Amino acid sequence: MSLFSPPPAEERRRLDALRALNLLETPPSESYDRITRLASQMLGAPVAAVSLTDSHRQWFKSAIGTAGQELPRHQAPCAVVSTSGQMLVVPDMLEDERFASSPLVRAGIRFYAGAPLLTREGLGLGAMCVLDTVPREISPAEMQSLTDLAAMVMAQVELEHAFGRIDPVSGLPNRLQFLDEFAARPVVEAAAYGVALMVDLSHSSQFGQAVTVLGPAYVEAVARHGAEVLVRTLGGRNGLYHIGGCAFLALLEATRPGGWQQAVAALEEAFAAPVPFAEVPVKATPTFGIATFQPGQGSADDVLHAAASAADEARSAGSGASLYSADSHARSRRRLRLLADLVPALAAPDSLSLMFQPRIEIAGGACQGAEALLRWCHPELGAISPGEFIPLVEQTALTQPVTRWVIRRAAAQLAALRRDGLGLRLSVNVSALNLAEPDFTRHLMEALEEHGLEPQALELEFTESALMRNGDAALAQLRALRAMGVEIAIDDFGTGYSTFSYLQTLPANIVKLDQSFIRGLSASARDQRLVATMIQLAHDLGHRVVAEGVEDQAALDFLAAHGCEEAQGYLIARPMAEPALRDWLRAGVRAAA
Repeated sequence: MSLFSPPPAEERRRLDALRALNLLETPPSESYDRITRLASQMLGAPVAAVSLTDSHRQWFKSAIGTAGQELPRHQAPCAVVSTSGQMLVVPDMLEDERFASSPLVRAGIRFYAGAPLLTREGLGLGAMCVLDTVPREISPAEMQSLTDLAAMVMAQVELEHAFGRIDPVSGLPNRLQFLDEFAARPVVEAAAYGVALMVDLSHSSQFGQAVTVLGPAYVEAVARHGAEVLVRTLGGRNGLYHIGGCAFLALLEATRPGGWQQAVAALEEAFAAPVPFAEVPVKATPTFGIATFQPGQGSADDVLHAAASAADEARSAGSGASLYSADSHARSRRRLRLLADLVPALAAPDSLSLMFQPRIEIAGGACQGAEALLRWCHPELGAISPGEFIPLVEQTALTQPVTRWVIRRAAAQLAALRRDGLGLRLSVNVSALNLAEPDFTRHLMEALEEHGLEPQALELEFTESALMRNGDAALAQLRALRAMGVEIAIDDFGTGYSTFSYLQTLPANIVKLDQSFIRGLSASARDQRLVATMIQLAHDLGHRVVAEGVEDQAALDFLAAHGCEEAQGYLIARPMAEPALRDWLRAGVRAAA
């Protein structure tokens, strides 16, 4: 071993540790300069530096008393300090054969003292050093001070390294650290791993409800709880990463007893315990995405994306866990593409359109109105089912622009119908998330006024369960809209979990019975009892009742007998474009004036 360099294997480890900290070639920092000034003052030395030992040079992260920022590693005393990991004091460098021909001596330096900058693993990164132009000695107290200052430098290094790399809530390495560590892991070490397990706690319905009620602090509580469960269940922190929010990644050894299946089972059991928060026990239900990887092949991004795709597939399928496959990856990429392509579709003249499904007054047969249904014809993928893209929209900030597009288009087409003497009312589906927009009501009124429509011309449909999730803020907007004359309908009535007392508080005047109760109405005595009860309940609340999914005459007759006011479904008409709606109305079905 050379005085100035450790054995090759140790040198590689040392350099890897140094470069992983991203300190070399970084700008000056007051945090380090403060320590350097303190060293100069405490030891009465005109020159002081935080010196890092690179492969061929000593590079100064901080220095005072010298204009240079680096010098050759060969014959540099700081290189000896980092190699030995011990304090080095040279009273007179000119008299020491190791350094007599050093560039420092040629520059007039005679005295040197340096304390090692050691990692937790004992690797020497460099030295906290002081220098003088005259020979001198150093006292034991001064040596201890220099050692303490070196420890302060390393504390600062660890702090900066942790900032942005270690999640402050969970205490686990974050996504950036995973990307770096995975890329830097030697193939031999990587061979110990074979499974990337994504654990996402943020996509259960109860999680969203808890955040609404308990606030953002609950998210931190879930993240801390998740980290604790993972560390405890998987046997330590090694290979665990906090990817973001309440999502974690665990790298599991290929030879782990029971494989990833046993790990998932153990985690499911561990997460069954409620999350303790503000004395309110709330369960955090995990979704698991599993991706296998071949050591030495593929990037960290590939592994992370595969595990995330599998978790996304599990959520979409309503299952707790999913193993990555090319098919699931393709579905995930399709979802991402649809979200990305929907943005230009909103501005394109012919990508999005509205279809209209009429509904009639059961007693007299008049067409009271129609429901506006959003359709999307993708230029390359063709017709996209609303059941595919609407749930995606409701998970993103696209909810606002999509709803506004529908309202503007519905208002324009309704005005055109009325100009031709077709006095309909249009209903549009609105997400309860739109009610969180402070300017939603203003935008709605502006769209109506632009086309000369009164507030009663438009009916807004909200699902029962969505209104429950969005609480008092949604109710306040609904009351304001109802006071202005806008019709409010509870869509999919009977499928939610509302209590009678809660439904009494909703400022709605229409309920729409969900088609799941109506389609089997003719043959199901149970559905008949349920529908009759729901109609009576809605009437008791003072609401009109619309039945969706009416497909046969027997169902329509039953609804008429029990006082249901309106019907909508294939028996009456399928969804149609505006020109077809005009023809349908003129063919013999009277539109209400």
